[in-house]
Amino acid sequence: MRSGDPRAGEWRSRQTAPEPQKGMNTVTRPRILVVGAGFAGVECVRRLERRLSPDEADVTLVTPFSYQLYLPLLPHVAAGVLTPQSIALSLRRSSRYRTRIIPGGAIGVDLEAKVCVVRTITDRIVNEPYDYIVLAPGSITRTFDIPGLTDNAFGMKTLAEAAYIRDHVISQLDLADASQDPVERASRLQFVVVGGGYAGTETAACLQRLTHAAVKRYNRLDPALIKWHLIDIAPKLMPELGEKLGRDAQQILTRRGIDISLGVSIAKAAPEEVTFTDGRVVPTRTLIWTAGVVASPLMATLGAETVKGRLAVTAEMCLPNHDGVFALGDSAAVPDLAKGQEGAVCPPTAQHAQRQGRHVAENLIATLRNQPMRPYVHKDLGLVVDLGGADAVSKPLGVELTGLPAQAVARGYHWSALRTGVAKARVAANWALNAVAGDDFVRTGFQARKPAKLKDFEYTDAYLTPEQVRERVAEADRAKP
Repeated sequence: MRSGDPRAGEWRSRQTAPEPQKGMNTVTRPRILVVGAGFAGVECVRRLERRLSPDEADVTLVTPFSYQLYLPLLPHVAAGVLTPQSIALSLRRSSRYRTRIIPGGAIGVDLEAKVCVVRTITDRIVNEPYDYIVLAPGSITRTFDIPGLTDNAFGMKTLAEAAYIRDHVISQLDLADASQDPVERASRLQFVVVGGGYAGTETAACLQRLTHAAVKRYNRLDPALIKWHLIDIAPKLMPELGEKLGRDAQQILTRRGIDISLGVSIAKAAPEEVTFTDGRVVPTRTLIWTAGVVASPLMATLGAETVKGRLAVTAEMCLPNHDGVFALGDSAAVPDLAKGQEGAVCPPTAQHAQRQGRHVAENLIATLRNQPMRPYVHKDLGLVVDLGGADAVSKPLGVELTGLPAQAVARGYHWSALRTGVAKARVAANWALNAVAGDDFVRTGFQARKPAKLKDFEYTDAYLTPEQVRERVAEADRAKP
């Protein structure tokens, strides 16, 4: 039976689902472990809490932070349009919240022993047993073996990175204004963003607006010295938008003075300059790397089949040949049945992750209740790109929009996707205040004396190998009395 066959989930659920037992105590209740508090993990937990009675299962969530980050609005935080708290949605705000949170990150999973190895935020290593596991650890920034990249580039994947980049960009204006050296001044006022996808394009667009507005408050700085470079190895900007909207977005950014170079990447990154693959050397103190994402390294610890690093799962988002293992979101290659193409997988977008989270919860509940599972099918609703101010390009349900109508759709979509009323109120208030009063260009000094480059935020060296995971679990078993 093929992994994408809807009947596969039904067969597995009949074979493996235990009979529900009323009045279970805490020792015998099934233990559900959810890894990751992104769009997929949080939606899964919320659905489990609403649909499962307290005596049906114990739910545990592994996450370093007790909030869900609304990633699409990170560029707005970096540009100071939104406050960091606006897009960090608390997991403990609901009075109905009963999920146990382990503050840390999963660094390995032993599928045979059904144990997840977790490194807590205090660096303590703990083994967390489970009966069912939902793997939604998300993704990390994709990097390449480019000299100096991880030592000298900033990322745009976490709330801390967005807040740090804002401070850094404003500090470059301060330092350039204070400098008497024209060479230093010029290098501090050039900024390079690598990645012509949504994250890179929105980051360059929003931060360029920030510097364009801020430089008016620096009497000693010539606005013409501020230069933003957006580069990508692809031949087109945001090809997913289509030919017309991609071209429109490029024209908007070019009119603003952003230098766009396509078919170009980084050959070398140094503390005070960046070398492009076409031979150009750009003096700069700011390199922002947003050239795509890859699945969390956690997937490699399972020793299971992967597709370009993403865990290969069925249309029901189950891991073949392993009972009680579900995977979804950016780290799973979920078959895209809506496309009707052999081998097509769902793209790593928030839209799919949210719906997959709810769907996995329903399939897990069906397994617990000895009911058939359903395959995941969702047709993409469209794309939105917020370029700041009145500029945007959007493609809702295939309709191509630019300008204010596109901006209304983009912000309306993001606003409606926020999970709590408090978050919606904060974001709407921030947008309105920024539109009316502008920015104060305040630097908070966040981690000003500490390194904060790509290598310092994503902890990609923290994961175990499959052999190390098995060895650790076996040692823990031997140590039991």
